Amino acid sequence: MTTKSRTFRKTRLGRVLIVLGSLVVILALVIGGGVLWLWSDAKVSAAGEDTFRNELAVPPLAPSRVDNRTGRRVFDLRAQSGETEFRPGRKTPTAGFNGNYLGPTLRAKRGEKVEVRIRNGLDEASTVHWHGMHLPARMDGGPHRMIGPGGSWSPHWTVGQPAATLWYHPHPHGETESQVRRGLAGMFLVDDDRSERLALPRRYGVDDLPVIVQDVRFDGAKLAFGHKLMQNVGFLGDRTMVNGTLDPYAVVHDERVRLRLLNASTARTYRFGFTDGRGFALVGTDGGLLGRPAAMNRIQLSPGERAEIVVRMRPGDRTVLRSYPQGNYGDAWQSRFNGGDDTFDVLQLRAADTLRPSPSLPSRLAGQELPDPADAVRERYFELRKSGINGRKMAMDRIDETVTRGTTEVWTVHNGNGMPHNFHIHDVQFRIVSVNGRKPPVQLRGRKDTVFLPNGTTMKLALRFNGGPEFADPGTPYMFHCHLLYHEDGGMMGQFVVVDKTQRAAATITGNHSHH
Repeated sequence: MTTKSRTFRKTRLGRVLIVLGSLVVILALVIGGGVLWLWSDAKVSAAGEDTFRNELAVPPLAPSRVDNRTGRRVFDLRAQSGETEFRPGRKTPTAGFNGNYLGPTLRAKRGEKVEVRIRNGLDEASTVHWHGMHLPARMDGGPHRMIGPGGSWSPHWTVGQPAATLWYHPHPHGETESQVRRGLAGMFLVDDDRSERLALPRRYGVDDLPVIVQDVRFDGAKLAFGHKLMQNVGFLGDRTMVNGTLDPYAVVHDERVRLRLLNASTARTYRFGFTDGRGFALVGTDGGLLGRPAAMNRIQLSPGERAEIVVRMRPGDRTVLRSYPQGNYGDAWQSRFNGGDDTFDVLQLRAADTLRPSPSLPSRLAGQELPDPADAVRERYFELRKSGINGRKMAMDRIDETVTRGTTEVWTVHNGNGMPHNFHIHDVQFRIVSVNGRKPPVQLRGRKDTVFLPNGTTMKLALRFNGGPEFADPGTPYMFHCHLLYHEDGGMMGQFVVVDKTQRAAATITGNHSHH
């Protein structure tokens, strides 16, 4: 080969390398720019943007009657489709109970027999789960208790737990996120003798307000349902609403107001506090009142969790309930793409110029009826992964765990999945014994049925499976699952049955049918 030929080949190779290098640089810039755009687009900051134009809607208390034959307090619920005008002139297809969106607030007292007569007016099968309620498995409304279109179901039970803020929502396997997103949810308040004697705000809709918080995104007039790229927790909206009200304000006429916070979003976790830095008293968690009020200025709630807080107002006050960025949500990537960096103004409180005086909060609230881990007869371990719990996806015909009625157990729950999860157990209110080996913070020391577990968290929970003989049902399961509903629908759920000492779990699960 001549010197000229070698020189030509070197020159051509150099040009090729320059072109390839340029392409690599361009590709890197495109990818980097795309990542930067995704990173910037993922954060939602809606603080200070709301004008609070709309007075907060308060779900009505559901009417009821006592059936003289059975002695039960009877409620009627009808699941139905409809349209809701969240924004003037734009009708959005929605669903609700006894109305177009959300449902009425059911209210009963400890010791009462209740019956809920449910009709399904939807064009799809559904069910109604009583989230946080202690009741027999066949009345629980899990995915085995489906109600077909046009069908009905009348669960009944005796309310056997302390005063608490509970809620109800659909639980069809694989479709829960969609149905809850459309508006199928409502509160269920339990009262008891002790709570009625306490000097707490308790006039529903006046100084005792339901605050059902959801995030929402619109696609034209319709509700958007899609998950954005990198959002592995599920649907995240770009604004919030309370009780189905966008940009809400509530006028307060009392010195103290009780807010019953319910995170009814399907994936978003909130960290609530007030914009002027004022503190509040936490008086209750998922399963009822704390032993004593706890002073704080932030409370974190993942989907399904509840908190009762009391905030003090002064004449002419205005303050905003805001959701702040969360420092415990995970690494920077998870926090940015799954809502941990987001900020929302949720609800404005407007105090009247003259306020009715409210009594000081009592120093003692309630005996909490918490299970004692020292009584545990068995321990179990649950590893949370989006692909399933303990390595298994939900199977409708498989019983994962069997527990004995009347016993206490300790369940260790661990999230090492690299993303946020939470954990909800049907039927029981549990005690959080430890968080990563340490005593839980005050907001996690009350009765709980749902708890947030960021990546890298291990919790020990004490549970007692109380109840009469009707609670032993070897063939009808309760659920345990992640209450980020996208994860639940994808199979991050398991089943357990409660049996008596002489019983064994059934070989097949009963109740796997629709009611007509």
